[in-house]
Amino acid sequence: MKQEGRIVIAQSVVGVVENSDGGRSAPSAVLPRLPLADIVQPDSPRLSGLSDEHARLLANSDAELPPILVNRRTMRVVDGAHRLLAAKLRGQEAIDVDFCDCDNDEAFVLAVEKNVMHGLPLSRAERTAAADRILGAYPEWSDRAIAAVVGLSHKTVGSIRRRFAKNTEPVTHRRGRDGRLRPVNGAAARAKVSSLLADRQGASLREIAREAGVSPDTVRSVRNVRDVRNVRDARDESRRAEAPTAAAPRAVPSPEHEGPQAAPRRASACVRIQETGPAGRSALMRSLRSDPSLRLSESGRALLRLLDVYAMGPDDWARIGGDVPAHRLGEIAQLARECGRIWHNFAAALEQRQRDAVEA
Repeated sequence: MKQEGRIVIAQSVVGVVENSDGGRSAPSAVLPRLPLADIVQPDSPRLSGLSDEHARLLANSDAELPPILVNRRTMRVVDGAHRLLAAKLRGQEAIDVDFCDCDNDEAFVLAVEKNVMHGLPLSRAERTAAADRILGAYPEWSDRAIAAVVGLSHKTVGSIRRRFAKNTEPVTHRRGRDGRLRPVNGAAARAKVSSLLADRQGASLREIAREAGVSPDTVRSVRNVRDVRNVRDARDESRRAEAPTAAAPRAVPSPEHEGPQAAPRRASACVRIQETGPAGRSALMRSLRSDPSLRLSESGRALLRLLDVYAMGPDDWARIGGDVPAHRLGEIAQLARECGRIWHNFAAALEQRQRDAVEA
């Protein structure tokens, strides 16, 4: 992004316009007047030149015309060539002006943007030619940033870029309308982030983002995907280890009515949870919280609040258990056992749904 006083990419490319005293122009400000003879003709994006008919319409109007925009460095018109011609037709010797301070490429961008927003519209051919020229001056600008200036779709700008790119050096990053640089090859950038996350596990999101040349949000997204994949791999490995055992029964018995064979199944489930570990539980909870199908529904949000308990470690449970008042130990133990039975039935019902879906 260029310094203040130059053109920057925000919602679109904006030129900083100043009056002769260096302040921003305002309706109440006294605008400077320049002699028409001191003003240089514009570097216009209009391929066919000025429209005499449009200039005559402006000259014959009783309305006071807005000031023209002039580049202080070159005294060349940036915006208002038809108003300048209308002033000549009226017989004026001077005209009100606003000033901008920029180089030739910046002045052209500003001229295109101004002519897209108001005045006699640019033709599609003129907009296309302007996009081609801006690509030559600013190849690092994104398709959407250029589209916002020239008034074309970003897809059209992309097709112009592909034609233009045959004779230019490839760029690795592009600057968007918000002024931020982003990698052109997103897959390569995400692969680099994944490698950095593996090699530098203690680094912060911003450190990884800065080294990979991406945003912290991209690093967070890659990390979440890695966490989900790690949890899935751990589960798959656990399932493969248990493959020789008999399939679980379709019935959903409560713990009080389970037979002797139920203890190994419960022990096996505990082993899977222990193998996952606190880090795996935290990763799984992060993945669940980021799932829109859960996060954006009322029942899903309620389930996530209940499952937050799942991420607690043994030390947390020991601390909570140690704080239970002695006269309530039996009652809370009874409720905890009942909660365990409810969760057991809930888990078994979900597993049954999963088996039914696979068999279907």
